[in-house]
Amino acid sequence: MKIGLVAGEASGDALGAGLIRAIRARYPDAAFEGVAGPQMAAAGCEVWEPAESLAVMGLVEPLRHVPRLLRLRRNLAKRWAAAPPDVFVGIDAPDFNLGLEKKLRASGIRTAHYVSPTIWVWRAGRARKVANAADTLLCILPFEPALYAEHDVNAVFVGHPKADEAPAVIDTAAARRELGIEAAEVVAVMPGSRSGEVQRLGGLLAETMRRLGTGRPGLHFVVPAARPDLRETIRAQMAEAGVDPQHLTLLDGGAMQAMAAADVVLQASGTAVLEAAMLGKPAVATYRVAPFTYWLGRHVFRIDLAHFTLPNLLMDEQLVPEFIQGEAQPGPIADAVLGLLDDPQRRQFISERFDRLKKALALDADQRAADAVIELARP
Repeated sequence: MKIGLVAGEASGDALGAGLIRAIRARYPDAAFEGVAGPQMAAAGCEVWEPAESLAVMGLVEPLRHVPRLLRLRRNLAKRWAAAPPDVFVGIDAPDFNLGLEKKLRASGIRTAHYVSPTIWVWRAGRARKVANAADTLLCILPFEPALYAEHDVNAVFVGHPKADEAPAVIDTAAARRELGIEAAEVVAVMPGSRSGEVQRLGGLLAETMRRLGTGRPGLHFVVPAARPDLRETIRAQMAEAGVDPQHLTLLDGGAMQAMAAADVVLQASGTAVLEAAMLGKPAVATYRVAPFTYWLGRHVFRIDLAHFTLPNLLMDEQLVPEFIQGEAQPGPIADAVLGLLDDPQRRQFISERFDRLKKALALDADQRAADAVIELARP
């Protein structure tokens, strides 16, 4: 069995690695090849191009990458048409993968798309693109298959890998001991995994930390740098804002450990907010994009959600305070964090709600996704 894969960014790399391991457990001789990150490579995927090459974001910012990405997509389609895999799996990165899947499917290759595009946020017309591109759609959110029913898409809810990964019991005290933190209160601060995110949000979060520290001198911050090349940028942002280094632990990676040690998590909106929820940790989320990108999203694409973080969307209530674009200011964000620190009953209520969400999402996503891909590969 040979499977072609294209994953975008670190989250896609993690999904791809789990899928590879689950298939390999049943078919040890299966071969995997394509665009992959380090986790997929470690799981046994032959890397033709690093997943990071697809890590572009926003509505306007990716335009300068279009020629390179189109060349890459043409080359992949040509290479797989010449030596077809049994199945091709495009993991996230819909603007890249759906077009590639359509080409491969037209050449007779069976295709799966792993992670639904956010058609419930914007560009609902992508549901038709999915229908034209993928034989099977692997969904990680429970409400998504119903959105595709009218488009005759074989959409399968496999569960969310982040729920599967979360430990059953979170030992906050042990996590603090491992990090050498003795403070009574800890806030984990996560400014994002992309350089652009850290540039836009790092200073904002650093100033928020300074305000929190000024009013609460016993508070300790733990900040995991998602990548080694981001560590110095984050350190400089903290220093410029005047965050007391004696009350700061800066980590290389270790996001899960940092969140496990925290009373509250302050973070860039994204997958990490769901990770915090799967650990039962109350969180405050914020996000900023380029001003023109935000204007396009609100006034051209008409993006207007009641909530923008996954826990709030899935639970249909605001368990995570959200601050986006102009509302993302140090004062209100600090107040939201302090509100959670000062209200242990509210934190307990949120943790209990998150535990219910984890149980609904923890379905062994790797194995369910592998089952669907193997089914496609069968003659």
